[in-house]
Amino acid sequence: MTLKRNILLAGAVLLVSGGLAQAEMMATTVNDLNVRAGPGPQYPTVGLATRGSTAVLDGCIEGSRWCRVDVNGMRGWVYADYLQVDHGGSSVIVEQHRAEIGVPSVTYESTASVVPADPQPAPGDELLGPVGAVETITPPETVRTYIETNPGQTVQLGGDVVVGAEVPGNVTFQTIPDYEYRYTRINDRPVLVDPGTRRIVYVYQ
Repeated sequence: MTLKRNILLAGAVLLVSGGLAQAEMMATTVNDLNVRAGPGPQYPTVGLATRGSTAVLDGCIEGSRWCRVDVNGMRGWVYADYLQVDHGGSSVIVEQHRAEIGVPSVTYESTASVVPADPQPAPGDELLGPVGAVETITPPETVRTYIETNPGQTVQLGGDVVVGAEVPGNVTFQTIPDYEYRYTRINDRPVLVDPGTRRIVYVYQ
């Protein structure tokens, strides 16, 4: 009787474990992106998830683009625009298909005050657009030299400053002599932009 009961309990545990494994939603990062300690650009980064990293997606905050993930040994928050999942044999962006792929809702409670390290966007500031595919570039050193000698004004935008993100139409770019790409500073980070698509093609660290 006891043996039978133990077997039944073991089976129940296996069933529960199997259910948990199936409940995990796997996602892939569509570009290099910062993993943050909380759901917002004001929170410090806990690390960088490189493009193509596999992440366990816990869920996203209702009415927000921020999602909690476990990626490359880091646990933190990233934008839903920068995650894709397999849905019906096709890769889809999480933010654009949250309802149909059944992304769970999660919540976040801050347990400590966060002091931003750099100037940060204020509530209501315009956001960077969703990430798109861009050609990988390696700018010549002369471009860095030009940027350092012509720093320009920084513009504050919501979202992570990553390659492929679309820069809003009200942001102006500086022309770089004898170079096809333009330059601007977003959240105090120098970036190169394709003037035709307005997408970031390079971020200076």
